[in-house]
Amino acid sequence: MYLKVNTVMAKIRITQIKSSIGSTKSQKATMNALGLRNMHQTVEHETTPQIVGMINKMRHLIRVEEV
Repeated sequence: MYLKVNTVMAKIRITQIKSSIGSTKSQKATMNALGLRNMHQTVEHETTPQIVGMINKMRHLIRVEEV
């Protein structure tokens, strides 16, 4: 399931649920760009097209909730 961008800037909560060990360099860089460095770490971001694109690329390693 892909996340879509709403017209209203909402906040989303992103939690890393799987390890990035064995991921490619670009996937690890994307996780760092999202602010996720440890397992079960949670960050909040504004819903922007850039963040949504990163979430859609890493959806197999993270859980996303609307705040």
